[in-house]
Amino acid sequence: MEQYILFDLDGTITNPKEGITKSIQYALRRMGIEVEDLDSLCKHIGPPLKFGFMDFWGFSEEEAEHCVDLYREYYSVTGIYQNYEYEGIKELCESLSNAGKTLIMATSKPEKFARIIMEHFRLDTYFHDICGASMDNKRCKKGDVIRYALDKNNITDLDQVVMVGDRLHDIEGARENKIDSIGVLYGFGSREELVNAGAGKIAETVDDLKVLLLED
Repeated sequence: MEQYILFDLDGTITNPKEGITKSIQYALRRMGIEVEDLDSLCKHIGPPLKFGFMDFWGFSEEEAEHCVDLYREYYSVTGIYQNYEYEGIKELCESLSNAGKTLIMATSKPEKFARIIMEHFRLDTYFHDICGASMDNKRCKKGDVIRYALDKNNITDLDQVVMVGDRLHDIEGARENKIDSIGVLYGFGSREELVNAGAGKIAETVDDLKVLLLED
């Protein structure tokens, strides 16, 4: 099996639903839009925030960038901690580390926030590197983040890499970089979404993921 395992963060390592949806709600409220149903904002979990604001709310690029700034006002102080790790994730990371696998995070969340979250849950010790989006949104699409992670860590043998994530963006980003992928169903994407995006394998649970990543 692959030596290098790239992990998405939101919906794969941790469940950020409360923090992200409340941060989105805050940003939209500041833009004059009231949304009471937080579940309806789960569609923002996965895609880069800027494009989510443009696609889902019809904002211009300038308005969307302002929304991202508003989102971060709430998220950086409160939302970032309204989050919890999925059951069994720490044990999974420990098992992979003990097996000699190299774990690298590749998330569309700003790298600064990703590091804070991983340190908060004490999961950073299992990861060789934590790679994320840039704060200026120039590197925010998943394909770009994956390429950044590969280049930064001097990984050239793409047959030895797999991307693990819960949304189509993770799978499409992996395909864009010509690496294998595993879609997980315990996050925010459906089986149909992941299969249609071209996921190489599907894991329903964290335990299923462990089997796939450690199989010979």
